[in-house]
Amino acid sequence: MRLFEMLLLFSSACLLALLFIFNQRIRRSALLLTSGAGSIFLVIHFLVEGYRVQLLFLYGFTILMLMLSLIDVFITPKTVRTASRIRRVLGRLFIVIGLIATACFLYVFPVFDLPAPTGELKVGTQVFHFVDPNREETFGKPATGKRELMVQVWYPAQAGTGKYAPFIPDTRILRYMAANYGLPGFTFQHLKYVSSHAYSGAEVSSAQTSYPLILANPGFGSSRFLHTSQAENLASHGYIVAVIDHTYNTFATEFPDGRITTSTTNDLFSPDHDYRTESGNRDKLGKVLTGDVAFALDQFELIQSGQIPSHLKGRIDLGHVGVFGHSIGGATAYDASYDPRIAVGIDLDGGLYRLRDREGLRKPFLFINSESEFERLKMVMDNRVYTDAELNRMGNTREWMDQVTEDKKLELERMRETVAAGGQFLYIDNTGHLNFTDVQFISPIFKMLGITGKIAPERANSVINAYMLDFFDMYLKNQGGILMKGPDSRFPEVKFVTSYPFP
Repeated sequence: MRLFEMLLLFSSACLLALLFIFNQRIRRSALLLTSGAGSIFLVIHFLVEGYRVQLLFLYGFTILMLMLSLIDVFITPKTVRTASRIRRVLGRLFIVIGLIATACFLYVFPVFDLPAPTGELKVGTQVFHFVDPNREETFGKPATGKRELMVQVWYPAQAGTGKYAPFIPDTRILRYMAANYGLPGFTFQHLKYVSSHAYSGAEVSSAQTSYPLILANPGFGSSRFLHTSQAENLASHGYIVAVIDHTYNTFATEFPDGRITTSTTNDLFSPDHDYRTESGNRDKLGKVLTGDVAFALDQFELIQSGQIPSHLKGRIDLGHVGVFGHSIGGATAYDASYDPRIAVGIDLDGGLYRLRDREGLRKPFLFINSESEFERLKMVMDNRVYTDAELNRMGNTREWMDQVTEDKKLELERMRETVAAGGQFLYIDNTGHLNFTDVQFISPIFKMLGITGKIAPERANSVINAYMLDFFDMYLKNQGGILMKGPDSRFPEVKFVTSYPFP
C-alpha cells in the first residue's frame, strides 16, 4: 500500500470514529479538520500516486464528508432535522462495510515493489519489433502476413537518470491480462503504477567489453513482463537478457502501430478435443516458438554488427548464448538448445514437446521443477491411475489422461538422457507453477487460493534467481557453479534429483 493511500484510509477511519462522538461541538470541529486533512491527502494521492478504481468508495466518502462538514460549520440551518436512529445506524453500517471492502481491495490488489536486482550493475531496457520475412503467420492475421515479435531486452547499464521504466509500459493490455484470469477488465489497472528497476534506453555499462546473451521464453498465455524480475537480476550480474513475446501465445501483445494481439492457441491443450490431433497442433506450436528463438538470435547478430540500430551494437558476446523458459516456454528453451549457437539452457517447470525422433540434448541443461509438478512426475513413474471421481473433478477423460501419461513417460526418458549427459534436475519445496513468474507478486490472494505455492513469493524468487545465475555463470562465464554441486544449507528448499524419477 502506498503512503498516501494509507493516509487516506486512516483519515477515513478517523472520520468514521468521529461520527460516534455525541458532543456536537467537538464533533463538528474534528470532522472539519479530519475531512480537510483527508481531502489534502486525496489531492496529493491523485497528483503523485495516481487514482485507483479500487479506491472509489474512499474518494467519494472523503469528498462527501468534507462537503457535509463545511455545510455544518458555515451554514447554520434554521431548522435542524434529526435523522431516525435506524437511518443513522444503517448509514454508519454502510460506511463501515465500504471502508472494510476498500481495505480488502488494497490488500488483495497492492501496488507492489518488484524484488531489487542483487547484482552490482545498473539495468537498462529496450524494446524491439522484429518481422520475419521468411515465415508466414499461422496463428493469426497480421498486417504483413509475416511472423512478427515484440522482444524486450534488459542489459547492464551505466548509472541511469530519471525514473525507472514501468513494470508494464503497454497499459492497454492490462484488461486482457485481467480477462486471462477471469476477472473484470479494470482489476489490474493499478499495475500501471508498479515500477521496474531498469532505465529505458540507458547506455550499456562499460564494466565489460561484451556480455553473454540469454534468450527467455514466457509460458502459455503469459507475457514478457512477467519475467521482469528474473531478467533484471541476470542483467545486474552482467548478462543481456532478451524476453520474447511469442505472438498469439501471450494474453496480449501491443505492437508499435497500436495493434494488440491476444492468444489464439487456447484450445491446443483442451481435453475437449481429440488428443492425437491436438498433440500434433501442440507440436506445430512448438516448432513456431522454437523458430521464434532462432529468428530472435538472428536479429541479435544483426544488432551486434550494427545493421539494426541499438545501444547494444558490438556489446553482445555471441560466443556465449543461453536460453531459458517457463512452462511451454521451458519446452521451447529445451528444443531451441539443439541450435549449435546456444550453449546452455534452463527449463522452469515445463514439459517437453513431442518433437522429432532424436536423442536427448547433449549439452548442459538444468530442469527446475515446482514441488507440485515433481509430484505429478512421480505419479507417472509410479503408474498411478486416476479414479473416475478425480478425472471428473479435473474435467478430463481417461483417454486424455492415458495419453498424457504416455507423453510424460517419453518426456522423462528425454530428461533422463539429458541428465545422464551432464544436465541437472532439481525441484523446490512448497512451490507451484506460477512461482516461476512475477504473477506471484501481483496479489497475496493467489497464495491463499493455491494458485501459487505455500512458499513466500520473495523467497521463491530469490531461490530461483540464485540457481539460474549460478548455472549460467558456470557455463557462460566459467565461474560460480557452487550451487550446482549439490544441496546447500542456504537453500534447504532445493532438492536435487539424481536417480528418481529417472530409472
